[in-house]
Amino acid sequence: MNIETIRAYCLEKEAAEEGFPFGEETLVFKVGGKIFLLLSLDAMPTQFNAKCDPDEALELREQYDCIVPGYHMNKKHWNTVIVDGTLSASLIKSLIDASYDLVKPKVKKK
Repeated sequence: MNIETIRAYCLEKEAAEEGFPFGEETLVFKVGGKIFLLLSLDAMPTQFNAKCDPDEALELREQYDCIVPGYHMNKKHWNTVIVDGTLSASLIKSLIDASYDLVKPKVKKK
């Protein structure tokens, strides 16, 4: 996957928005005003930060060398994913999905 594919996938999410609150090098995706993905535009290979369940974050880091603690983020809740060809597109999409699901506004039951 490349930057454009990741960007397009993030923007397919319901109510997803993009912006550059931290400068031109990092494209940020939010839902409900909360960040679910930060995509570096100048890193080679492509990499992004995604929110993750803390237990799952540790498991992913142990399983894949290209998943490391979140760069400039809370290392307990964020992973940096280096898109170096190691991970399948479906796994990358599932990491994005999980991040989105963790931050999207919850629907309150009446």
